[in-house]
Amino acid sequence: MKNKKPKLYAIRYMLYAVLAGCLLVIAGGCESAGRKSLTEENAALELETAQLKSRLEQSETKNEQLKKQIQTLSGLPAEVRLENLYELQRIKIGRYTNFYDKDKDGKKEKLIVYIQPIDREGDLIKAGGTVDVQLWDLNSPQANQALLGQWHVEPDELKKLWFVTIMTSNYRLIFDVAKEISEFKEPLTVKVTFTDYLSGKVFKEQKVIKPGM
Repeated sequence: MKNKKPKLYAIRYMLYAVLAGCLLVIAGGCESAGRKSLTEENAALELETAQLKSRLEQSETKNEQLKKQIQTLSGLPAEVRLENLYELQRIKIGRYTNFYDKDKDGKKEKLIVYIQPIDREGDLIKAGGTVDVQLWDLNSPQANQALLGQWHVEPDELKKLWFVTIMTSNYRLIFDVAKEISEFKEPLTVKVTFTDYLSGKVFKEQKVIKPGM
């Protein structure tokens, strides 16, 4: 009986030693995994930062190239600032802006919008930019039905719409509104937003079109 106690102590000691060894292995593995996870996160953040920096540099380079291209195409000396080419002051919606019955069937299915960019001297200029046009029924009893239609015109398309007559010059935009208005018996409002391509400035104007105009 006396010889059994030392054996039990020895067995317990061995079990404790094995258990402690396992805990150390597990702890080491967790620490290694944690370090690996942090390393991967840092690497991902560094890659994302590098990509964003590269995109910013590309945008700045492209912007400079566009400026040089405009300068070259304009045939102006290098010391002339681009913003001095023209200074768009405002836009005007032409008085002939209206709805038209193109096929003479009694229904006005076309909206023609005339837009005149005007510089600080009051002259009409073919300013490049984007145009957003909205058609509103401001007398609609339901606010969510007041906006009847909207259209967007990019610079490449807009430059093709410059329209010159004996009397004046302007952009002429034509939109199909057959689905937007079934009948034209009440005043409707055309809202135009012009974003100048060179300066980035935004100009807004609106015009009320009445039946019979």
